[in-house]
Amino acid sequence: MQLGMVGLGRMGANLVRRLMRNSHECVVFDRDESAVRNLASEGALGAASLEDLVAKLAPPRAVWVMLPAGEATEGAVEALGALLSPGDTLIDGGNSFWKDDIRRAASLSAKGIDYLDIGTSGGVWGLERGYCLMIGGSAEAVHRLDLIFGALAPGLGTIPRHPGWEERDPRVERGYLHAGGPGSGHFTKMIHNGIEYGMMQALAEGFDILRHAGDTSLQPEHRLQLDLAATAEVWRRGSVITSWLLDLSAAALARDGELSRFSGHVSDSGEGRWTIQAAIEEAVPAEVLTAALFARFRSRQEHTFAEKMLSAMREGFGGHVEPGAAPGETGRGIPGRPALTRGAPRYPARNR
Repeated sequence: MQLGMVGLGRMGANLVRRLMRNSHECVVFDRDESAVRNLASEGALGAASLEDLVAKLAPPRAVWVMLPAGEATEGAVEALGALLSPGDTLIDGGNSFWKDDIRRAASLSAKGIDYLDIGTSGGVWGLERGYCLMIGGSAEAVHRLDLIFGALAPGLGTIPRHPGWEERDPRVERGYLHAGGPGSGHFTKMIHNGIEYGMMQALAEGFDILRHAGDTSLQPEHRLQLDLAATAEVWRRGSVITSWLLDLSAAALARDGELSRFSGHVSDSGEGRWTIQAAIEEAVPAEVLTAALFARFRSRQEHTFAEKMLSAMREGFGGHVEPGAAPGETGRGIPGRPALTRGAPRYPARNR
């Protein structure tokens, strides 16, 4: 199939690469011309503008926007909505607020354009591992682009299958879900990221307690000198808390047990706040997720070893760097993986 991609940052570029590996044709645009040239050298068809991208796609077109949530995405959706035709599909694969998706879907539907909101999980390693996709929008549009989603998703892999699942939607086992109508994809991804905050915080606090088990403030007979890297490594092998987040923690500790490269300043990308907002609107208690979000706020005032662990995990799965980090420090969360490229998000200017 053919897909247009707007936004060639870490994830956008790798989504294109994974699609091309599966024989799909990609037309790409980014306001950074070097990003377009790089992917064109790998087989993509470069576009000089949004107008050029739309012109190079055969109807019915499908355009995927992979930009930072907020003004960048809003501007691109607005501009593309004026360029696309009835029967085309516009996708937001970033981390937009789900209520914005409902508004956009209604506006584009009046023009005959389908809008899909796709929560995309997989981070910087999705090129190899595949992307878990949570899709909101019309069933017809999702079905029409099934080959695209199947190519991006991880596939069955080695995860054991649940008996009886053959009677249910087979796409879920392959790593992509039609969650429901407009907004449901990003809502599901929002909660996913809120849960991620809580899981990361639990691991980080646990390792902080382990680290302080030998403090001189304790009675001498109660002091324990523990090897955090070894503890993380053994937990990876058969324990009930085995996870990719634990893998990233173990890799960071094996490289530097003090995590001296990290200050412990932990940013949040918005989904955690929106998750708590949804919990308030639904009157659902969310003590752990709320505390995890507030811990990130506190990390910007004072730093603990737990916050260093959070920074290390965020770098490992998403290439996120702390404010003021030195160039070239990004992307070393997994030994043997290639380094990532730092830089500001790239997106097209708002077209008014």
